[in-house]
Amino acid sequence: MINKTKAIVLKRMDFRETSLICTFLTQDFGKVKGILKGIRADSKKFASSVEPFSVNEIIYYPVKTGELHLVSAAELEENFTNIRNDLNLMNIANYLLDLTDSLLAVEDKNTDIYKLLFKSLDALNNQKDATKVQTIFQIRALFYSGFKPHLDSCVSCSNQLDFQVKFSNAYGGLLCSKCMQKDKQSRSIFRGTIATIMHIEKNNFDTLMNMGLHPQIKKELKIILSNFIEFHLEKRLKTQKVINQIDKRINETVKL
Repeated sequence: MINKTKAIVLKRMDFRETSLICTFLTQDFGKVKGILKGIRADSKKFASSVEPFSVNEIIYYPVKTGELHLVSAAELEENFTNIRNDLNLMNIANYLLDLTDSLLAVEDKNTDIYKLLFKSLDALNNQKDATKVQTIFQIRALFYSGFKPHLDSCVSCSNQLDFQVKFSNAYGGLLCSKCMQKDKQSRSIFRGTIATIMHIEKNNFDTLMNMGLHPQIKKELKIILSNFIEFHLEKRLKTQKVINQIDKRINETVKL
């Protein structure tokens, strides 16, 4: 059996002297790992250099045992050149790849996340608001992968939420005033931030790119989402560390 599909390159690594091992998010088969034999020795062997976040049409032979398939062809369809010429956009794009790779299991088909990743990269390539793209991607990727925070009622007692609520990473959502003491690490959250998350979950990407974000809510979303993702993945993404370091330098420069 031979599989042919569109695929976004999530990551790549050299293998021996001449080959590459790549992780792809495919349109039809989910996250797939494959080896491209001889691509580094003969650049003309494939019609693509399979750079991270490029879109390719790939052909691969699934193996019966293990998860490393043989990729026999890769033809470049979209390289997102504008992203590659802007360091900030590159950092955000790499974060999207990193989060996608961490959220999805191998060969767990998720067409929604494939479409979301493609639209997000396309928006970055067209130099849309990179922070907004990242925020929308985080919320919708969590939604599509089943990791979304519980915001409709108290995550502990299931009762309707009262005026005073807190957000708990450990419980995975909002705690009411009676339950918030169950998690000493829970934090206050603006009602506008809750409403924004729910709005992003329910609307399509193109509509959301025209959405305005209040600076205070944008700041809180950044903190809430990065902490929530780190808690549930049980690690801080390397790409998130890079973004944090750059933000810190920018803030220090502004203060000067």
